[in-house]
Amino acid sequence: MTDLLDISYPIIQGGMQWVGRAELASAVSNAGGLGILTALTQPDPDALRAEIARCRAMTDKPFGVNLTILPTTSPPPYKDYLDAALDSGIRVIETAGRSPREFIARIKDAGGVIVHKCTAVRHAVSAERAGVDAISIDGFEAAGHPGEDDIGGLILFAAALMLGAEGINMGTRFCATQEAPIHDNIKQAMVDASERDTNLIFRPFRNTGRVLKNGVSDEVIRIERRPGGAEFEDVRPLVSGARGKAALTSGKIDDGLVWASQVMGLIEDIPSCQELIDRIVRDCRKAIDIGQAAFSG
Repeated sequence: MTDLLDISYPIIQGGMQWVGRAELASAVSNAGGLGILTALTQPDPDALRAEIARCRAMTDKPFGVNLTILPTTSPPPYKDYLDAALDSGIRVIETAGRSPREFIARIKDAGGVIVHKCTAVRHAVSAERAGVDAISIDGFEAAGHPGEDDIGGLILFAAALMLGAEGINMGTRFCATQEAPIHDNIKQAMVDASERDTNLIFRPFRNTGRVLKNGVSDEVIRIERRPGGAEFEDVRPLVSGARGKAALTSGKIDDGLVWASQVMGLIEDIPSCQELIDRIVRDCRKAIDIGQAAFSG
């Protein structure tokens, strides 16, 4: 992964809505990982071009752009966002959601690398056949949309490496860093939370999402479980992207959805991205050395 992406450490910052902006992506890249700008955080493709330029002014290291392709009644102009990234010289495109098949030729023709994020082995195999360069797997404990299979993964870097993975794709942990462009109250809530402080919402709609347990997500679950069932329209006012974005900005934790994973149970501080990545690499090397010594002994 380090050779493929031209980075120092096989650590990719997940493409997170509202959070994947220049401040965070540049800090991750400067620290030796791969920062990711989230295309759909920007209101239009021209805004994405401007955000890429802003990020480039903050780092001379590689960074990528996330394009999440989800089922929606009014799809955004995915192709225009992709063109904005590629025309701006972005080499690494992280895709997620639906298959990126329709965009692969365009990315390859521009000399790009495709890292596709998915939640099941069968989806990974399909994406490999379609021509992506790398796969990242979201386990059931992940934030965002962990799929419908309820299959867990691993959140321990060294263990993943020992089992054959070549890197990690990390989202929630990067939210609790000094550079993450969200309110300190949200970061502290992640420090205070345990692995039991998440809710799974949208299950009746076959679009499961893992979020921080707060007033809004508790209310969504109450509505979803009421006698007679519920429609998405019943919860739409609670779960709008604008409401979630406002909560991240204001720090009013119970005012909107905060996407977060079970890894919060392992978050104990709010370091800089440099401090965090240095610590992960140091701890990983130590764990591998201990494991190898025990095995050889």
